[in-house]
Amino acid sequence: MSAFIIDAFNYSRHKERREGEIAVANLGRLAAESVDRCGVLYWILLGGIDSFGHPQLLLSVSGSTKIMCQRCLTPFVFVIESESVLILAKDEESADRIDAFLDNGEIDVIVGTESLNIAELIEDEALLILPPSPKHPVCPDQFALEAVQSVKRESPFTMLKNFKKQ
Repeated sequence: MSAFIIDAFNYSRHKERREGEIAVANLGRLAAESVDRCGVLYWILLGGIDSFGHPQLLLSVSGSTKIMCQRCLTPFVFVIESESVLILAKDEESADRIDAFLDNGEIDVIVGTESLNIAELIEDEALLILPPSPKHPVCPDQFALEAVQSVKRESPFTMLKNFKKQ
């Protein structure tokens, strides 16, 4: 069995723990969103049972990737930090029922399987963190733009008025 495939229900029942790292280049969808496919994600996956007896997975993902700023069109490093609680359900109907029962936007209910791909969970988590329109907090060329904008330009009408006085 692959290191990235688990039986989600047994994993939760036995309160297993795995951790590791995976290159962004090995995550196709995330790599497609990245500028240069560089970067590494570190992850921890803990199995357990919630207070209501539902099997759950606690997933922590951290790392970084380079994405394109939509304001200045230059790449920047985006830091990924995420922790999520995934409650496991046997099927979609059970998932809907559990989700309605818990009524907690911070907890996701997913259908668990005997062959759950951890890499896909990690990639999904990273993709959910990416902003829909990524931007630098302050674009590198922003300082030059602000300097140009701060130079007071005289109105063409004022210039004509002054010319007329001469």
